[in-house]
Amino acid sequence: MTDSKKYVETPLMKQYYTIKDKHPDAVLLFRVGDFYETFGEDAIKAAEILGITLTRRANGAASYVELAGFPYHALDTYLPKLVRAGQRVAICEQLEDPKLTKKIVKRGITELVTPGVSINDNILENRENNFLASVHFDKKMAGVAFMDISTGEFLTAEGNYEYIDKLLNSFQPKEVLFQRGRGQEFTEIFGNKYYTYNLDDWVYTSDAAADRLTRHFETTSLKGYGIQNMQLAIIASGAVLHYLDLTQHHQIKHITGLSRIEEEHYVWLDRFTIRNLELFSPIHEGGKSLLQVIDKTITPMGSRLLKRWIALPLKDIGPISERLDVVEFFLKHPEIKENLEDHLRQVGDLERLVSKVAVGRINPREMVQVKNALNAIIPVKQVCAGADDKMLKRVAEQLNPCDLIRERIHKEIVADPPTAINKGKVIAEGVLKELDELREIAYSGKDYLAQLQKREGEAHGIPSLKVGFNNVFGYYIEVRNTHKNKVPSDWIRKQTLVNAERYITEELKEYESKILGAEEKIQSLETRLFNDIVLALSEYISAIQLNSYILAQIDCLLSFATCAESYGYFRPEVNDSTDIDIKEGRHPVIEHQLPIGESYIANDVHLDQDDQQIIIITGPNMAGKSALLRQTALITLLAQMGSFVPAQSAQIGIVDKIFTRVGASDNISLGESTFMVEMNEAASILNNVSDRSLILFDELGRGTSTYDGISIAWSIVEHLHEQPHAKAKTLFATHYHELNEMEASFPRVKNYNVSIKEVGNKVIFLRKLARGGSNHSFGIHVAAMAGMPKSVTQRADQILKRLEGAKEKEDLSKPLGEIGTKREGMQLSFFQLDDPVLKQIRDEIAHLDVNNLTPIEALNKLNEIKKLTGLR
Repeated sequence: MTDSKKYVETPLMKQYYTIKDKHPDAVLLFRVGDFYETFGEDAIKAAEILGITLTRRANGAASYVELAGFPYHALDTYLPKLVRAGQRVAICEQLEDPKLTKKIVKRGITELVTPGVSINDNILENRENNFLASVHFDKKMAGVAFMDISTGEFLTAEGNYEYIDKLLNSFQPKEVLFQRGRGQEFTEIFGNKYYTYNLDDWVYTSDAAADRLTRHFETTSLKGYGIQNMQLAIIASGAVLHYLDLTQHHQIKHITGLSRIEEEHYVWLDRFTIRNLELFSPIHEGGKSLLQVIDKTITPMGSRLLKRWIALPLKDIGPISERLDVVEFFLKHPEIKENLEDHLRQVGDLERLVSKVAVGRINPREMVQVKNALNAIIPVKQVCAGADDKMLKRVAEQLNPCDLIRERIHKEIVADPPTAINKGKVIAEGVLKELDELREIAYSGKDYLAQLQKREGEAHGIPSLKVGFNNVFGYYIEVRNTHKNKVPSDWIRKQTLVNAERYITEELKEYESKILGAEEKIQSLETRLFNDIVLALSEYISAIQLNSYILAQIDCLLSFATCAESYGYFRPEVNDSTDIDIKEGRHPVIEHQLPIGESYIANDVHLDQDDQQIIIITGPNMAGKSALLRQTALITLLAQMGSFVPAQSAQIGIVDKIFTRVGASDNISLGESTFMVEMNEAASILNNVSDRSLILFDELGRGTSTYDGISIAWSIVEHLHEQPHAKAKTLFATHYHELNEMEASFPRVKNYNVSIKEVGNKVIFLRKLARGGSNHSFGIHVAAMAGMPKSVTQRADQILKRLEGAKEKEDLSKPLGEIGTKREGMQLSFFQLDDPVLKQIRDEIAHLDVNNLTPIEALNKLNEIKKLTGLR
């Protein structure tokens, strides 16, 4: 609240502050006539975010208040900008017609828009969900709920903090709610990347939450949703509905159910894996995510579902096989695939359209789109019913074209209506006799006026006579001054212009009241009839939501078929073994980013629990170790989503968790070093490992000294090998060649290397996985390729040879600093570089008499040395 409140004297500002007090943390858009105004601190924020003019106006005798506003019809332009800037926006409307009151107009909040609660098309991204999340903590466990008010989806789960963190990263909510006073705890567990909001303690209680949920779903218990014993999930879910009450979203009958996210059905992908595999967004600028490569969906709801499928790959062979069968069916019957794609293009975003029906925000044009989508369902249902596939036949049974309401919309709404109901010509002819008669009066007016103009002009000999209309006195007859002596005496003069006079007649006045009355009645009747159709359509919300979900599934499977066809993917065999056997596997993203003409080098990978549980991959940097690791995980993930994969063949024993520890990156903002980040991620893997896990380690230990790194990497591999209850399949790419020695001691550890070829002094990367370890890192070759000065790479070569010699002669258990320190040359010296220029500089400095050098001589000598280096 601003200090100016104590000076408030105007009734308008008193009303403003009364409403503002209820939502002090929101920007209040206060409707005044044709404008939304903001005042005080809100005006300063709005002016900065929206780039609109900030002014001041008098506010009583001793004060002023800041003011910034925009026209009411520009709300769709400005509201998204405020919400995307992280502002909560309270929209305050005039609740009565100003013409009908002599007092100050009654006003009130009609909607509170926040980043997580919006049904405004301009705020929403059509190809992604706009989830609001709620988290409830309790010791080491938490409940979470996700709600998208724009689609009606409502999901919940509970589990340990790591599981809830995984879900938050998968669903990427736009706003997260939690109990007041738990902010620090939330940030420590889940980070600070979410927009958050606190709710009162009483909201996060079991009784309040269960009561709110049962009232909404009109049930006596929550058993039907399978969550009756999940207290933390119930509390988190109830808080979401309380928040919708708080934000004035009361029309939520499209939220028809609460789905439990069942952990046992989906592959575990923690936040590190989601980031490291670049599933939804690339790590580096200019890169591509897996989603960008495989999203060939046609509808926005298909695209949103595909994102969910990537975040939650399946663990059950049955549903995976069903999806693979459908993809194969589409590839064998391209004509059916094309047919379904054509019909899906007519559907649009049916899921969000039906949500607009529930909240009373659907417009006539969108209503026709609902009809078009329902029309498209008829041929989709027929095609699926005739398909030789059990999943598609089941889909056909579930699809419902909603014949009665579809035919009613077709009959009662014109084919191409305007967006707004008040524009008229929305309801079709023949629906209501009274409406047709009123239209005849209103819309045949042009002919009537043309006839009147012609008749009166001819009767009085005034060829230039014109009939017109203005908002001041309605219809009039205009006569130029040259003919005004011909005007009959019963015409009433209304306005004098420079060259003409304007008159009204009894006939015109009668006609005007008839026309204007008709237009008003037409608008009233059309609005009533349209609202009747909206009400009738709201009875079909559940059926249309099921249609939307089924069409989204078909869309995703068509997308998989398109990828398989375009990219050369093959069907994987997903089974309940513990083996992974990939032949000629490729990285689904990298293969599309290669220069034109360069083909991706495919590789075989085999992992099992009896002979080859852990593969240690050595080889030079740039040889393709990281790509090989990631492609193995991505092929497994695609297979368990039900997609074909980039490989000649792939046998995938069901994986329940995929862990990655890839690359080195500082988390400086949280004060964590590279090594700390590495150890956090490695600890998460070792604490959650299972018998069916797939683990990828890439260059573990880069963030610490060489011998620290080797010993930690060794002990982690040993732990994974010796773990009695979990023989997790592991790919371990490393530049520590010492780890190759593990193969001799641990029977299920096998050495591989990404091969290279030396031609003369050059290295050619073959990017092919081969059996056996690698002895060199070829880092100096890579440095040379990067354009490092020759003097540096030559000296590096000398040092490498000496270090390797030291390794052979000395015990590796000694600290690195002690190796070879007694030998001449092991202390790196600036003057040992074999470079004639540096030798010349050394000689110049060696001959200086420092004790007798004047400052000016020293500067001159420094300048000469600088010239020797070639610098200017």
